[in-house]
Amino acid sequence: MNPLRSFLLLRPTLPLLLLLLLIFSSTWSTSSTAGDHNNFLLCLGSRNTTVSPNSDLIHTPNSASYSSVFQFSIRNTRFNDTAASTRPTAIITPKTISQVQSAVVCARTHDVQVRVRSGGHDFEGMSYVSTSPSSTQPFLLIDLINLRNVAVDVPSKSAWVQAGAVLGEVYHGIASASGTLAFPAGICPTVGVGGHVSGGGYGMLIRKHGIAADNVLDAQLVDARGRVLDRAAMGEDVFWAIRGGGGNTYGIVVSWKINLVTVPARLTAFTAVRTSEENVTRVFDRFQHVVDKLPDDLSILLTLNTVNYSTAKGKPTATMQAVFQGLYVGETETLLGVMKQSFPGLELTGQDCREMSWIQSILYFAGYPNNATYDELLDSRSSAPVQFDKVKAKSDYVEAPLPVKVLQGIWKRLYELESGPSFLQIIPHGGMMSRISDSSIPYPHRAGNVYKIQYYAVWSREGKEVEKRYLDWIRRLYEFTTPYVSKNPRGAYVNSRDLDLGRNNLGKITSYRQARIWGEKYYKHNFERLARAKAAIDPSNFFRNEQSVPPFTG
Repeated sequence: MNPLRSFLLLRPTLPLLLLLLLIFSSTWSTSSTAGDHNNFLLCLGSRNTTVSPNSDLIHTPNSASYSSVFQFSIRNTRFNDTAASTRPTAIITPKTISQVQSAVVCARTHDVQVRVRSGGHDFEGMSYVSTSPSSTQPFLLIDLINLRNVAVDVPSKSAWVQAGAVLGEVYHGIASASGTLAFPAGICPTVGVGGHVSGGGYGMLIRKHGIAADNVLDAQLVDARGRVLDRAAMGEDVFWAIRGGGGNTYGIVVSWKINLVTVPARLTAFTAVRTSEENVTRVFDRFQHVVDKLPDDLSILLTLNTVNYSTAKGKPTATMQAVFQGLYVGETETLLGVMKQSFPGLELTGQDCREMSWIQSILYFAGYPNNATYDELLDSRSSAPVQFDKVKAKSDYVEAPLPVKVLQGIWKRLYELESGPSFLQIIPHGGMMSRISDSSIPYPHRAGNVYKIQYYAVWSREGKEVEKRYLDWIRRLYEFTTPYVSKNPRGAYVNSRDLDLGRNNLGKITSYRQARIWGEKYYKHNFERLARAKAAIDPSNFFRNEQSVPPFTG
């Protein structure tokens, strides 16, 4: 039997029950009764006997392991030091799918909210912290870090991947099985596949093969009743919803069956850096006129930031920098011909390019050194070169090239910050993204979009005033671009979570009408269908957070 599809039914052990009662009783919400505490713990313990009294399965604020487990998968350190009142009352790190089922059944039975964490890249921290104090809304964090098996089937060009795996582990598993299969997903190896696919999943093969959620064949979902449902059992409406409709809404996806795409043994990657405001403006302006019209085999990611910040002459100065990174599914010689014809302004040369395998391109774009081997991806949770600090993100979709005066206005606002981490990213559309229907999956931003803008405010210093400065900066920049991006609604990417767009009430009852304020920005006309799928699979709104899709109420 496929190990991803099997699970064990477990019986209670008295030592575990006593342990659970002792460690939870002093940490549970004061708003619950002692009977509620005990009943929940008895329920949880009775369903799992492979766990000893010294188990590493359950972690509470009284446990020595709690802080390290809570912080290990936090990729946005804005939430490292969150108040204890907004942290989970307990963390469970299941090692089997049956333990996930048990946690869900017991939590629902005893009215304990659940949040689910895969890789910890949620930009608003919603997978592991709450904006509501735990005294009024206690929650259990189910951390999927131990569920990360990757099983590749080369003949069918598919793989089952558990939702706790990070992309680096998924890519390693694929490369170990085949040198000519790939998965079109993101370039950051520490991103969890559970949340990444649930919200869409951009990568360097986007214009050739779409986003990660476009390449899902099946899934295993633990629903609010604790059942494990595959595609046939959950039905096509729910299967449609989980592929891009956001995480922690319809249930807990514990594994995905993904479609693997064929790539040649050698691809071409390149990096071209251009500096100075005049040069960057000229090249960017040309770039935005061609980026969605390039051959499908070519995707170019553009990063914009400032460097060489100085106050030596009494006033801040900096240099604008544009970093063009591309992946071409083919050889360097052919790529240079394409670029000369379609984007000569970049003046790309053979020295900017490197031919490599697909897995080497993963290392390349993730910032690993040239001599790195793909085995290093297995350690990517703790050793990946790119690790964010404190981050606030926003997103936009651009339907027509921005006027030069707008580009200059963006540069002006980038100059307001010292050089370094805060930046903009331009992600190309066109190609396959324009040919896939905007209702094929919940992700609706397809034909008509030239590119997506990602805004990132990134800082490392501590303090509320510092945080306010960066949050104010990114909000002003977002306001400045308002007239020049998509409208009615202004589109946003759900994997760039942004609570500025709106949020739900955290009680069980959330107004569908209220949620439309933010929901239609992420999902456009697909939002109602998502809410109807939610009503079918989780009508009581058990799985919820600040931006989960509520059940449709008419």
